[in-house]
Amino acid sequence: MITVIKVMEEGQLILIDKPLTWTSFDVVKKLKFACKFKKIGHAGTLDPLATGLLILCTGKMTKQIDSYQAQEKEYTGTLVLGKTTPSVDLETEFDAEYDISAITPDAIQAAVAQLTGVIDQIPPIYSAVRVNGERLYEKARRGETADKVEGGIKSRTITVSTFEVHSERFPEIDFRIVCSKGTYIRSLVRDLGLLLQNGAYLKTLRRTRIGDFRIEDAETIDGFISKNRPVEPLHS
Repeated sequence: MITVIKVMEEGQLILIDKPLTWTSFDVVKKLKFACKFKKIGHAGTLDPLATGLLILCTGKMTKQIDSYQAQEKEYTGTLVLGKTTPSVDLETEFDAEYDISAITPDAIQAAVAQLTGVIDQIPPIYSAVRVNGERLYEKARRGETADKVEGGIKSRTITVSTFEVHSERFPEIDFRIVCSKGTYIRSLVRDLGLLLQNGAYLKTLRRTRIGDFRIEDAETIDGFISKNRPVEPLHS
């Protein structure tokens, strides 16, 4: 596998396959100390319960982070109809259950069509978006709900260029999504459930591409460290 796509005297561009339960900052911190990077950052957050492609930049390459964040992204995963959680994933407990007997494949496809193209999307309450100087997830963990956030949660315009679903394992729905910067997959899952007059939550999520960078070219954290850990000097 190719881990370091471009090596420069000023820094590196690194592709990592983020493991389950790690935050993006966990990966940054681990590589920073293990490989003695003076400056390192990531180009696009992945939720702890998501896996997949994470781009990291070191040294002067960190100046390119914004350009990588702006690139198109691809995700695969599984959503489940008929239940909801406050976080729209498995970070929180189930809070509601719905009858799914009336949902048809045609209804699912019609709902997906409404969530494809240029759309307005409201970020989930469990997100890092700042409202009134505070992260939304901090409000959520205090028990605030989206409708109680002072000033409301503002929508953002995003582009979903591809939203493919496969319902052979209904009520589990496998999907592939290609979307613009700023898209929340959990919001798409939430809104799909709402359009079906039902509920939905995200069971698994994996980021497979950012621009031209693919998960196939990424390496595990331990694999990267084993090749890039500085050699400690010998002491006589």
